[in-house]
Amino acid sequence: MSPSSAGEAPADPSSGSDSDGGLPGALPPELSAELIEFRRDLHMHPELGNQEFRTTALLVHRLEQAGLKPRVLPPGTGLICDIGADAWDGARPLLALRADIDALPIPDTKTTPYRSTFPDRAHACGHDVHTAVVLGAGLVLAEMARDGRLPQPVRLLFQPAEEVLPGGATDAIGHGVLDGVGRILAVHCDPRVEAGRIGLRTGAITSACDRLEVSLDGAGGHTARPHLTTDLVTAAARVALDVPAVLARRVDTRAGMAVTWGRLETGHACNVIPQHAELSGTCRMLDIETWRRAPDLVHAAIEEVAALHGAKASISYVQGVPPVVNEASTARLLADAMTARRGTDAVEGTEQSLGGEDFSWYLEHVPGAMARLGVRPPGDTGAARDLHAGDFDVDEEAIRVGVELFTAAALLDADRRL
Repeated sequence: MSPSSAGEAPADPSSGSDSDGGLPGALPPELSAELIEFRRDLHMHPELGNQEFRTTALLVHRLEQAGLKPRVLPPGTGLICDIGADAWDGARPLLALRADIDALPIPDTKTTPYRSTFPDRAHACGHDVHTAVVLGAGLVLAEMARDGRLPQPVRLLFQPAEEVLPGGATDAIGHGVLDGVGRILAVHCDPRVEAGRIGLRTGAITSACDRLEVSLDGAGGHTARPHLTTDLVTAAARVALDVPAVLARRVDTRAGMAVTWGRLETGHACNVIPQHAELSGTCRMLDIETWRRAPDLVHAAIEEVAALHGAKASISYVQGVPPVVNEASTARLLADAMTARRGTDAVEGTEQSLGGEDFSWYLEHVPGAMARLGVRPPGDTGAARDLHAGDFDVDEEAIRVGVELFTAAALLDADRRL
């Protein structure tokens, strides 16, 4: 779907159901309470990318308690766990439910009893919620499998290092987490959407996100004689201003390419023109084909602008993640599952975000889709707590909603494959 289609959800299911229609897989109250406590424990003990050893151990312990056989990924963080796969003898593709388990290197500024116990780490992106949702769905589906009521095998995927470009998904795929998988689902917390609802769209739902580092070098000198120097302060300023403008005329505006700088550093004294300057930032875009061309485009623009001012540019362009592109039938599956649980009003259209998400790497291999899981307290008219902010928090009813969304999706997907 093109960016002009922003905000369009998949069309309403023809059934138009306004209740769960008797679908099994609802979350028992006692398990709901357990998952809230599990999420709060993770929130108090956030772990950064590729360091999620405690989180992994907690997940392994709880899944083993349920009689399951989780398999930790080779680096020692993250895991997969198959439910009901033995009964199918590998003859049927698995439905994968993915959660990311890492936290962010920022302080938790909330005053809740479950705030982070580490000064510079926080689950400020909702990964603790995603983890509780997939764990809960797995426990409910495992109980159904024991009763002979699970119609297809399901894989739980708890992925490390989503916040580390180019994303832990690439390593997880290399470790075989998609072997035997036919479809993959995920949710991501959205503080703009009320708890009890999901945001959904077909096509791209996030943007590509790449990291850009630029070093500029040249002859410095006294500010009294700038004509004898390479004025790196001016050169750096022009790179910061002109590179985005140059790219805006070389890329289709519908691709939404945006170079945004987060750091510009140069010089140490008011009367000295420095010999070195550095800039760093991100490059985001809505279109996957533009993303494939972006490194060459950005390199050329920076080198041209730097050369105009006599500066030598060294560029590090790290391709991070492509856009998450929701496959149409999988987006329909999520819409139908949410409608079956909570009615058509529980599904709303959503715009394409300029945020990046490494779930996109899975979709390069298998069909899948991501929904935006509402975490805003219903009726809250204040400013939404933004993702990646120290005061981010959620309405924990979202955990129940996410679990029941996934269990319904597993049942409906199995029915459609029969």
